[in-house]
Amino acid sequence: MSKILEELRQQQEAELHPDFPNAPVGWTKEEAARIAADLGIEMTDEHWDVVRALQDYYEAHENDVVIHAHEVMQYLEDRFKDRGGRKKLYLLFPKGPITEGSLVAGVKPAEGSVDPSFGSVM
Repeated sequence: MSKILEELRQQQEAELHPDFPNAPVGWTKEEAARIAADLGIEMTDEHWDVVRALQDYYEAHENDVVIHAHEVMQYLEDRFKDRGGRKKLYLLFPKGPITEGSLVAGVKPAEGSVDPSFGSVM
């Protein structure tokens, strides 16, 4: 029975955010834009594409025990290679496309993307 309820919840969330079908529960574009503004980022269509990509990745890997930063970065680089890859991603999110992008996307930053003991910028 819980599987059916989960599917209904996902359908309702997708209806709330048709452009972001894999957005986490409770995520709103307005709140994401506010978070981005607090980080000094003015959201453009390219930024939203990264947010959508992160949400898609996390949805596809929701059952993974750990999501590693290098795997997420490889996915983003592949997905955005025709737009400049890693260089473009860092132009959009200067303190890290995984770290800042995850905050805006409403997903937990991947393992290894934030390391305060190593001097992470976040």
